[in-house]
This record gives sequence, structure tokens and C-alpha cells, in this order.
Amino acid sequence: MTKKLDPKIAEAFKAWEDKILGAMIKRAESKGRKAETRESFATTSGIEPDRVALPDAGFDYVSKLGFPGTYPFTRGVQPTGYRGRFWTMRQYAGFGTAKDTNERYHALLNAGQTGLSVAFDLPTQQGYDSDDPISAGEVGKVGVSISSLADVEILFDGIELAKVSTSMTINATAAVLLAMYAALAKKQGADISKLAGTIQNDVLKEYVARHTDRFPLVPAMRLIRDTFEFCAKEMPKWNMISISGYHIREAGSTAAQEVAFTLANGIAYVQMAIDAGMDVDAFAGRLSFFFGAHNHLFEEAAKFRAARRLWARIMKERFNAKKPRSMMLRFHTQTAGCTLTAQQYNNNVVRVAMQALAAALGGTNSLHTNSRDEALALPTEQSVMIALRTQQLLAEENRVGDSIDPLGGSYYVEALTDEIEEKAEELISKIDDMGGAVEAVKSGWMEMEIRRSAFEYQRAIESSDITVIGVNKFTVDEDVRPDILRVDPAIQKSRTEELKKLKTERDNAAVEKALAEVKAAAEGTDNLMPPIIKAVEAYATIGEICSTLADIFGESRNGIA
Repeated sequence: MTKKLDPKIAEAFKAWEDKILGAMIKRAESKGRKAETRESFATTSGIEPDRVALPDAGFDYVSKLGFPGTYPFTRGVQPTGYRGRFWTMRQYAGFGTAKDTNERYHALLNAGQTGLSVAFDLPTQQGYDSDDPISAGEVGKVGVSISSLADVEILFDGIELAKVSTSMTINATAAVLLAMYAALAKKQGADISKLAGTIQNDVLKEYVARHTDRFPLVPAMRLIRDTFEFCAKEMPKWNMISISGYHIREAGSTAAQEVAFTLANGIAYVQMAIDAGMDVDAFAGRLSFFFGAHNHLFEEAAKFRAARRLWARIMKERFNAKKPRSMMLRFHTQTAGCTLTAQQYNNNVVRVAMQALAAALGGTNSLHTNSRDEALALPTEQSVMIALRTQQLLAEENRVGDSIDPLGGSYYVEALTDEIEEKAEELISKIDDMGGAVEAVKSGWMEMEIRRSAFEYQRAIESSDITVIGVNKFTVDEDVRPDILRVDPAIQKSRTEELKKLKTERDNAAVEKALAEVKAAAEGTDNLMPPIIKAVEAYATIGEICSTLADIFGESRNGIA
């Protein structure tokens, strides 16, 4: 990995290899042993580290690193790092009904959580009401069930939206949930121009990693463009998108692929906005990103640093951004759900702590720590508290934020940062040659690359080339029966009754009129956000709004068209 050595260091290193290392290897071989435990120590991205990292004599500190809060932002986007304020501790939560989740939110806020993060169930993510037959068996299961503004009112009961930062993991139906949030804020008397938060709103990764898309790609991109324009004008403090590598990584990508595919998608969104006539410096400062933190501590910390530096250069050199904020890659991190095991599930507490440490060392701006029992079910409140306390321990007791970018200057970490950046650049160049991320998604190339990496990783686990404690090493016979959170299957019946009551009591003439305006906007070129907000305020449901859009846009089939 080392590119260039100072002559004196090179001479001393050669002497060490010959006299010290070589002698040890010979002694081991003479006794029929191996001097090192493995043939390869490669990272998930295939980066083979040097046996001992050495300083690169050609390293240009100013151009590669700079200082915190300055271009190229390798060392972080804030001049004071965590010395001024810790990362936002934003535990991802949502299950069952809006009332169930509201109770969890209050418990988390009372325990010291500093931001809310909403998990929605699959029907909500794809724009179906909980009384729709297609929703059967999924209502409230992997997140909270939301069908109308009435549910959002319950979800945030007792929480002033003007005083919290809220992140919503929602993509195909992001415009509708943003409309509901804005409508509730108005009802609370808040100025929506001052609301802080994020909608994920990243459909490109849905087609290759999650597949909770609802509309074909072209109209789905239009919805994103319309939210960009709306937020830039009406909600300037709101992050209009969270360009997500997390789900790409969860689907099986390597660390380098996670950076490359995420930033390539980011390039597509920026270009889309510019093509729509938006000034890059008017919106780029409100783009945010979302990454996973996996088990390889140093590769993960280096990944975050590489992503910041590469994005800064892309924004400055490709898009001619002028404002420093437009070049900043601000990101949320979640520890890796796909690394958690049902076997010896308490080991997950340690896994999560180490992954959270990597995120903090890499300079994340906000963080969710997974719970120990998430390989079994949605987490219990006790497990969620352990996960939150993990962040608080890192910040308050372990004091990981006392020095900004504490791994900066590490020979190993700097070399890893360079390698990940170079690998990501190569992949982005290949995507550019295809015509950009949209074409790479349409062709299936991006998804196949992720699948290939996932297959290779799984094969390495099965051959024990990669160790997973409790799965392929240090296994024990155990009867895993912890207390887990169970969502009552009767929830769909109660939700159906609630929707029936809502539709009886609301002004249905106003709903029909509002939905007609949504349809007219979808048929034309007007921004869709104002009519969607009107429909939401009339208590039209997410299913009604998305069905109206689907009548014009069509339904997504086979992931794309």
C-alpha cells in the first residue's frame, strides 16, 4: 500500500525485513509452523495491507487532508469536530401503531436521545393504506403504520417539531410523508422554513438494494426533483435527500462499492437538479448521505474520510460549486444490521460498540446504534436503551471526540483512505462511461455487482475465511429464547377500523377535489408538492394519493419500468 518511502526509512526497513522478520519466519518454518495466521489479510474491498504501515514520503498533507472544516474536508466538516457538540444520537424507531411508536419516542428522548428517526412499515413505504389487501401481514411489522395526517398527529403527540430534528427513512413515498410532516408542523404553529430534519428520498438505491419502489424510475426521479425545488424554497433548513449507501452495503457491497455507488447516485441527483434549472449552490448544502459501519474498524473509519474527500472534489471540479457547504459530505451512520447474529446474540452489543467507534473516529454527523436482538425481531425497549447508552459511553466516558480526526496521520489509515478513494473513483469512472448512475441502475449492472460481492462474502463465511464468532468459530449449543418484541397481528383490523372512521368523518368532497389537483399536476409539469400538501391537509390517505399518482405514472415492474 505504501507508495514512496524516504531513502533512510527504506534502507532501515529492508534491514528489518532481512534480519528480524526473515529470521523469525525461518525459525517458524523450521519447526513446521507458519509465522502468520493467514495467507491474506485483505479488507472487504480487497485491499491487502502492508505488514507494517510506513510513512509515504510523497504524502501532501494540505491537498490530502487540510484542516477540519476546510476543503477537502477529509478531517471533518466542523472546525471543532465533536469538541463543540457530539454527533446527533438518532435511534431509528418505529413499530406497530403511531401510539406505540410515540411512547417509544418519549422514552428515548427522556433517556437523552438528541434526534428522532422514523421507521415505517412496508405498506407505508410503498404507498398502500393499512386496510389494503396487499398490506396483509405487514402492517406495523418493520416500522410504524402511517396512512394519514391523523396518524402523524398521534406519532408526534407531545413533541414540538420546531424543537427536534427528525429523520424519516422513506423513499418512494417521501413526498407524501414530507407533506404530512410539514402539515403537522403548521398545525402546531411552527414556521416550516425553520424545521430541521431529513427525508431519505433516494429511489435509485431502492431499485438495486431494497426494492420498496412504487413508481417507474422516470416519474420517481420527478418526485425527487419536486421535493428538491420545494425544500429549497419553503424548507431551506431541511435535508431534502439522504443519499444512501447503507442499504447498498446491507445488500452485500464492499466498502469501496458503497462509496462509489452512493456518490454516483449523488452525482445523478445533482445533475438532475441542475438540468431543472437549479443553481448548485442553492441546494447542494442540503444534500446529506447515509452510510453503514461494519466490522473492519480501520477500513470503515477510512471509508468515511475517503467519501468526504472524494465528494468535495466532485462538487468543486465537476459541478463548479463555490460555497464550501456545497462541497461538504454530511452523513448519518447506522451500525450494520447484516452483521448481527441470532447465535450468541449478546455478542452483538460488542459488534455494535466497535462499529459505532468506527463511525465516531470517521467523523459521522449523526449515528444510530443497532440493538442486540435485531437478528431476531424488532428490538425491545431494554435493548434499545443499551444501544443508546453505547453512544453515550463512547462520547462521555471514552471521550473519542476530544481530538478531531484522531486517526489522521496514521500510516495505515491514510493508506486505506487513499486506496478506498482510488477504488471508488475507478468505479465512478466506469459508471460515467455507461452514461451515469441512472443507466447503471437501468441496465442491472449496479445490482449485479452488489450481488457478486454478497456471494463472495457469504462464501468466505462458509469456508471460514472470514470469522463470525458464534457462527463458524467458538460456537456453543444454546437455546435462544430471549424476550422479543412481538407486533400484534390484530393491528391490521384495528387500523382498518380507524381508517373507516376517518373516511366517514372527514370532508370527502374536499378530499376528492384535492386528489383531482394531484392528478392534474401529475399529468402536467407543475411541482407536485403543493397539491400533495393540500390533499394531506384534507386527510387524504397515503394510499389514495399514491394510487392517484400511479394512475398517471404507472406502477414499477421488475424494479425499474
